[in-house]
Amino acid sequence: MPNLKDQVVLVTGANRGQGKGIAKHFASLSAKVAVGARSFKDAEALSLEIGQNRSLPVQLDVTNEADWVTAVQSIIEAYNKIDVLVNNAGIFIKKPLLDTTVEDFQQLINVNQLGVFMGIKAVAPYMEKQQKGSIINNISISAFAPINDAAAYAASKAAVSNLSKSAAIELGPKGIRVNSIHPGVIQTNMVSSCNLNLNEADSVPLKRLGQPNDIAQVAAFLASDESAYCNGAEIVVDGGLTLGTDV
Repeated sequence: MPNLKDQVVLVTGANRGQGKGIAKHFASLSAKVAVGARSFKDAEALSLEIGQNRSLPVQLDVTNEADWVTAVQSIIEAYNKIDVLVNNAGIFIKKPLLDTTVEDFQQLINVNQLGVFMGIKAVAPYMEKQQKGSIINNISISAFAPINDAAAYAASKAAVSNLSKSAAIELGPKGIRVNSIHPGVIQTNMVSSCNLNLNEADSVPLKRLGQPNDIAQVAAFLASDESAYCNGAEIVVDGGLTLGTDV
């Protein structure tokens, strides 16, 4: 089991779904978790659930650069360091390409792509001073296996995949590892509301949908020293969905 004792971790979009699962799992491994959410009340609610001795609620709209600066500064003031960033916050818009508006596309870029870029920029200077850090970008299998009627979403995720690899090359010499997770269909409220054309678990070779903890366990591995030589890695967590089965 990965050892995250006293590691300081910021998880974005931590108030629900995969982010909530990641934050709770990291706390169970004795990490200090900064719970990032657009609504401070949501962040505070999860912090209370986890335990205030193991967590710190921070207001963080990932599209707002000032929020990033304030959130990271709050973490440094509380813990004097930041060891791990999990860029998890994201949105999904499912529309045919010709029905997708410029506003739709821009929103996806702002949250899914620009938010990750600003997150890396916000934490990297502190990690560089420590000569150690782990940045984990929770992306999607759509980065390389797009879902029908979600071209703009796929484009935003593919961009983050390449951003992650470029950042891994550039930040590696500073002691900062950048790795990615590509979840498949994970059973969360966001997925339930998307009306994906999947025949439930029948399309997945493992014959079940993913759970937030499936992603959390991989994130914990990438956060820990057990993955000390992983940099620029992409781990697919989809139960085999993208191996060529029918969807």
